[in-house]
Amino acid sequence: MTTEELQGKHARLVDLIQVQPGAVVSKTLIEQPAGTVTLFAFDKGQRLSEHTAPFDALVTALEGRVDIVLNGVRHPLGAGDAIVMHAGAIHAVDAVEACIWMLIMIRS
Repeated sequence: MTTEELQGKHARLVDLIQVQPGAVVSKTLIEQPAGTVTLFAFDKGQRLSEHTAPFDALVTALEGRVDIVLNGVRHPLGAGDAIVMHAGAIHAVDAVEACIWMLIMIRS
């Protein structure tokens, strides 16, 4: 289902993206000047190395397990868990197992 097809309809977020073997997959659901909502699907062992973002963000695990390393502290997230990351925080993402998670980034 495309983001245009989602307009005004309900959907299970985990059905909108699939984990691909050995890959990181992303799908932007909303992209506006005020912020974005993006789904990610990571195969087990995939990671994003340490980086920063200029905006506050909320990460919510939807399926599987993902570790968010925030300012050097590992935070294990399972389905339904979430963590807030403030602008400028050093963070990384490690897929402990195949997982789907959502990133909400607030720009203003």
